[in-house]
Amino acid sequence: MRPRLSRILLSLVVLALCAPAFAQRGEGPLDSAQPKNITPDEIIRRFAAKEKEFKEARENYTYTQSVTVQTLEGDTVDGEFHQVVDITYDDKGRRVENVTFAPQPTLQRIAMSPEDFQDIERLMPFVLTTEEIPDYNITYAGQQQEDELGTYVFDISPKQMEKNRRYFQGRIWVDNQDFQIVKTYGKSVPDIHKGNENLFPKFETYREEVDGHYWFPTYTMADDVLHFKDQDVHIRETVRYENYKRFGSKTRIIYEGKEVPKAPGTGTQPQGQQPPPTPPTPK
Repeated sequence: MRPRLSRILLSLVVLALCAPAFAQRGEGPLDSAQPKNITPDEIIRRFAAKEKEFKEARENYTYTQSVTVQTLEGDTVDGEFHQVVDITYDDKGRRVENVTFAPQPTLQRIAMSPEDFQDIERLMPFVLTTEEIPDYNITYAGQQQEDELGTYVFDISPKQMEKNRRYFQGRIWVDNQDFQIVKTYGKSVPDIHKGNENLFPKFETYREEVDGHYWFPTYTMADDVLHFKDQDVHIRETVRYENYKRFGSKTRIIYEGKEVPKAPGTGTQPQGQQPPPTPPTPK
């Protein structure tokens, strides 16, 4: 997000710290004891392998992505960006974005930047695969109850940052049965302070089980104050990823070494029966 000062558009993207209560919503106490009958390194190896499968699987699902970004003055919304996009694929399997709803933005104090859209596509639904593990410091933090799930908790930070590449920094929760990431909380890095500011919000992303196999991102929330050099701007951002359906192509999806069958006559499978986590209610 870029701040707008008078009529001059400065490049930037936002962030401030989310309230601690927001980050802790739905969580039990953190038990920092080492896990039993398994090592943190083995947990990392197992969830990274599952994340690789998840990443490949999600590239074979169509879905609807809805983004809302608002600026607030006190409790009053004084600007908004809203966009709904259908994510599909062409006959060569390449991602296609079809914008189905995009009213004229009313944002006055900020504007969406290319990095914002990149984060919505890649970092808010954060994936940490086997190939990406060497790029990150991964520290075991403990075990924690997350809603109805038992999870292993890890803190993540990039070992070093290559130019023009974006990274995730924060915390992940890994289901202790499926060994898949079910929630992330953190931000994209690096922030840019020289020249045109480019700052990024902390966000919280929930996943939901789809087709009984994969935990796909369904809801992201950010509620932050952006500390620009010349002004502070309170923003609220929500992203919803909905209507997941298997893409009707010849592509096979492999899960634990076996092909996932399609539902008879549809090319898709019904969604899993676990309800999505209840999103935080904006104030």
